[in-house]
Amino acid sequence: MSTAAAPTSRPGPRPSPDRPRHRAAPRPPFALDPRVALGLVAVGALGVLALWWTGTPAVVGAAGWLTGAGRITGLLAGYAAPVLLLLMARLPPVERGVGADRLARWHAFGGRWMVALVSVHVLAVVWGYALTDGRGVVGEGVEIVFHYPEMVKAALGTLLLLGTGAVSARIARRRLPYETWYYLHLATYLAVALAFSHQLATGADLGGGPGRAAWYALYFGTAALLGWFRLLRPWLLDRRHGLTVAEVRPEGPGVVSLFLTGRRLDGLRAEPGQFFRLQFQAPGLRWAANPYSLSAPPHPSFLRFTVKDLGGHSAAVAALRPGTRVRAEGPYGAFTGRRLRQRRVLLLGAGVGITPLRALFETLPGELTLVQRARRPQDVLFRAELADVARRRGAAVHELLGSREQVGDLGAALARLVPDLAEHEVYLCGPEAMAEEAVRALRAAGVRRGRIHHESFSF
Repeated sequence: MSTAAAPTSRPGPRPSPDRPRHRAAPRPPFALDPRVALGLVAVGALGVLALWWTGTPAVVGAAGWLTGAGRITGLLAGYAAPVLLLLMARLPPVERGVGADRLARWHAFGGRWMVALVSVHVLAVVWGYALTDGRGVVGEGVEIVFHYPEMVKAALGTLLLLGTGAVSARIARRRLPYETWYYLHLATYLAVALAFSHQLATGADLGGGPGRAAWYALYFGTAALLGWFRLLRPWLLDRRHGLTVAEVRPEGPGVVSLFLTGRRLDGLRAEPGQFFRLQFQAPGLRWAANPYSLSAPPHPSFLRFTVKDLGGHSAAVAALRPGTRVRAEGPYGAFTGRRLRQRRVLLLGAGVGITPLRALFETLPGELTLVQRARRPQDVLFRAELADVARRRGAAVHELLGSREQVGDLGAALARLVPDLAEHEVYLCGPEAMAEEAVRALRAAGVRRGRIHHESFSF
């Protein structure tokens, strides 16, 4: 079938399977350009440096240099903390313009720098104070923690931050289920509150005027935005749309499609290629919101997601019963037709990464070619649906099967399947290792980096 059939457990009319839907997605009112977002972050960092510069009349001796280094790294870390939280606050203009995938990479990159800044701040301040007071470094550290205002909380927050940073390191992340990583990462909020509250209480560099007011505005503004977009807004959307599970349909080995129905779903303004964070109101699933991409264009009566068994949460989805309530956050992501600039388009997917491409294949304009990478024929998803869409639209569908050794050079294989590969715009989605290999192959084949749109499933 070309368009996804309506869930069988929901009464009422179904969308015609023979009528292609190429309605233009409603353009969002505002999407923040990635360059503008980075520019705003950089301007804020320059403001922090200016705050330290104006509050530091002179730096004298080794103790002064160490203390000064500790203060400036502390201020920069104190600025980075709320900025990193805002990157993941799911602000609609930022999500639309920058994209969740890129925001996650910025967050991870900035998180590593923040951990480094906090470490340098602690070491430099303790060492500088030790030189000033004539104490050993360990004794000075104990003195600061237990006799300076707010410093016990700061020490606890710092330990939490460093622990979260260790858990977020790539080598540790790969060994953790998404659900475990998600719960541990929630400690970041407590860590930030504990670690940086002492700046407002004792931070001499903030001064008593605009600097301190800006710091209060940054932290309390971040808390307000997080409260609205991570808590209150999802609750209101849940009340409005009332999403429930209508059907769980097997698609392949360890893969199911999940159909959700609800009220006024067109009001979600979802677009093909986007994803939602779904929180199922079922035992064991209530407290985790995992990201799942739409695997069919959004319909006013239902939403379809396709889920592969990649962890405890996704495995439990296959056992959900019709009628289970679902709390959905979204839609999120900039992996949509709004990125399209060329008429010739290659959609390249592997594994469950084919799900957003399935929705885009039905709706993107232009000359489309879809290539699905899989090890075995039974791992190919949506074979009949994709063939029907391709037949209606005059598009091409290819399956690239086999191991890496059997397929050989990915760039050469794609060039055989897609004439004039370098002239195509590419939408790419799949496991991290496959995506990295594909980007290298596409770049070697002459595809410009700005024409490669990548959605990552790493966390």
